[in-house]
Amino acid sequence: MRKNENVFFSVIGGAAAWWRRATSRLVHRGWRWVQNAGAVTAARPGPLRFGRIGEGTRLAFPQGTVFGEQWIHLGDHCVVGEQVTLTAGMMPGLDLGPRPVLRLGNGVVLGRGSHVVASAPVVFGDDVYCGPYVYVTSDNHSYDDTAQPVGKQWPRTAPVEIGSGSWLGSGCVILPGARLGRNVVVAAGAVVRGEVPDFAVVAGAPARVVRRWDPDAGWQPPLRTPPPVPIPQGVTPQQLLALSELEDRAEA
Repeated sequence: MRKNENVFFSVIGGAAAWWRRATSRLVHRGWRWVQNAGAVTAARPGPLRFGRIGEGTRLAFPQGTVFGEQWIHLGDHCVVGEQVTLTAGMMPGLDLGPRPVLRLGNGVVLGRGSHVVASAPVVFGDDVYCGPYVYVTSDNHSYDDTAQPVGKQWPRTAPVEIGSGSWLGSGCVILPGARLGRNVVVAAGAVVRGEVPDFAVVAGAPARVVRRWDPDAGWQPPLRTPPPVPIPQGVTPQQLLALSELEDRAEA
């Protein structure tokens, strides 16, 4: 290949690479604009008409399935991730009465892809944090009638309550009738039914209590690691980096 041909293909290849980079930046910038424009807040509810949506609460775009908004009350400063489903009632268009069916307290976080399905009352306390793909439901399929498909049989329903300050790990399932106390930790993938006392850790399917707080003896069984030390207020990232470098030198 002649020298001038090498230069030609080099120029063409460089232009194509520049176009790909420019297109990528444009697509990402456009998607960020769409995400911001499609987010739901009290000031910008879009097509959704919740019974209440508190100050500072934001539902990320794209939203999952949402219906029965009139009976859904969202507290202040909640964060609802992408593709989160929030439903009140078995299907859209039902009259569920004068009271809310699904209630989120203040500061609730629902991770990406989570589902909260409420026909009977489902209540989250304040500052409940959920990892991604958590499933909370007041409904459970019944299979009493062997002559009918399970999906066509009327489900069993029971209220659900999740105490303030609790943490629900990724992929866990909270079944109808569950009542979680305050500051309960649900391990990832756990399946919870029944009552869970305050200050307990549950794991497994079905979930069982694996650790509890005793006012006299502390956590039982004892925690295997010391509690983390919070970063003091006013410490800058540069100071943290310098401290880390000092620790590395000391270990060396």
